[in-house]
Amino acid sequence: MNKPIINEIETKNILTKSNLPVCEYSVNPYVGCTHACKYCYASFMKRFTGHTEQWGTFLDVKYWKEIKNPAKYKGKELFIGSVTDPYNPQEEIYKRTRTLLEELKGSGVKLSISTKSDLILRDLDLIKTFPNTRVSWSINTLDENFRADMDNAVSIERRLAAMKAFYLAGVRTTCFISPIFPGITDIKAIIRQVKSQCNLIWLENLNLRGGYKSVIMNYIQEKYPQLFPLYHEIYDCKDRSYWIALDKELKAYAAEAGLAYVTNDDSMTRNFHSPPVIVNYFYHEQIKKSARKGAARKGESHARTARS
Repeated sequence: MNKPIINEIETKNILTKSNLPVCEYSVNPYVGCTHACKYCYASFMKRFTGHTEQWGTFLDVKYWKEIKNPAKYKGKELFIGSVTDPYNPQEEIYKRTRTLLEELKGSGVKLSISTKSDLILRDLDLIKTFPNTRVSWSINTLDENFRADMDNAVSIERRLAAMKAFYLAGVRTTCFISPIFPGITDIKAIIRQVKSQCNLIWLENLNLRGGYKSVIMNYIQEKYPQLFPLYHEIYDCKDRSYWIALDKELKAYAAEAGLAYVTNDDSMTRNFHSPPVIVNYFYHEQIKKSARKGAARKGESHARTARS
């Protein structure tokens, strides 16, 4: 990999109000990400940042004025890493995520941190001081060759070791099996590997859109030609039967393994030492539509009650 283009920038506010269902604020100490995942949904950020470089080849290092009165965020959930990895390799040098955590220490905020790195181990003692914290690692394969084809992050072995260290330290952990590559990601093998060291297993299917659809489709055609007809059915013909069948298969597997299998549960209230919950997020678009319809129906009901 060529040396990434690094810029240092100033930003007015590092905490941004979020529409994500898992948090109230999103926090991204960097713009861009040098892990350069071929399937990265966050590449859409280029539309808003003015970057013309290829996604994964640049990183903007954010500097902000010290957070005033961090205690006002007490009880609020902050998601660190919604469109960047807060523990990209450059964090070891610039320590922007570390600085953020130090500014928020003692504030009472709830943290969700998403990463592909084990650099986060550096901050374990600091992260442990926050209430209701959860850290997730993206692991969508146990095959290091496929992993190396897809990203420049640390090995799966190192991610698993970091997850275990956090779990043993009493920090809630999530194995984010995403994106699931049809015919490639061995979900059951990953679950068997992580079920004793995480509180939540989150499943999300591979969505192909924007510029990286052709990148992935070309990769499959070259490296996994036997799977290309399947990918064509799913991503060109919009056939969802693969996900429907996989959902049914995993639901049965979870029942056999004694694991809860749900469509929307963050498990934060469950006993820490309970078996992990498996969350199927294959149909997140349908879930969002259902939630919006439910909210609309609830609003109409309130309106009728108010009129009567």
